[in-house]
Amino acid sequence: MSSDGVDRREGRGRLSSIDMLPDDAEQDIRWALEQLRERTMPQIAILDEFNARLADRGIGGVSKSAFNRWSLRKAFQFRRLDEVRKITSDMIDKLGSDGSDQVTVAIAEMIKVSAYELLEDGVSSKGLAEIGRAVKLAVDAQRGSIEHREKLEARDRAKMAEAAKEVEAVGRKAGVSEETLAEINRRLGVV
Repeated sequence: MSSDGVDRREGRGRLSSIDMLPDDAEQDIRWALEQLRERTMPQIAILDEFNARLADRGIGGVSKSAFNRWSLRKAFQFRRLDEVRKITSDMIDKLGSDGSDQVTVAIAEMIKVSAYELLEDGVSSKGLAEIGRAVKLAVDAQRGSIEHREKLEARDRAKMAEAAKEVEAVGRKAGVSEETLAEINRRLGVV
């Protein structure tokens, strides 16, 4: 951080020894991540198995300290992801059937506000491009959510209209009056 309290770092920082493993190790890295996520094995056992898997591929293992730093970083990311999922789930539960659309709108608005705050603080051209992409993705998500909801509503209206036709056909066969059939359609919302 600089003296004015603003983090001026750009980029991803220094790569860990796990980040620098060859592509052949990707499957083993995913395995280690899954084991860390499940939290059923001790970290040292995961490291031992991870290094054994790498050795089977002819790749040198990673040190205990490097694996520990990587594991801590991943654990922090997992916790944040779990928190976001819980908050989102709680919001959707409280908002009802339209919850996911409202969450999409809320997230998009939060991204827009964050982008505005970053712009006020001054941001590099690279940062500005990233903000632009984030805002575009948020707006696209809003649009996609709205379009999806409209498709579902259209499908439901079509099903309701088809059901109303079937009710009307059965009602006519049973001798139900036109007024009663009209009332049924009105109550179904298919007028």
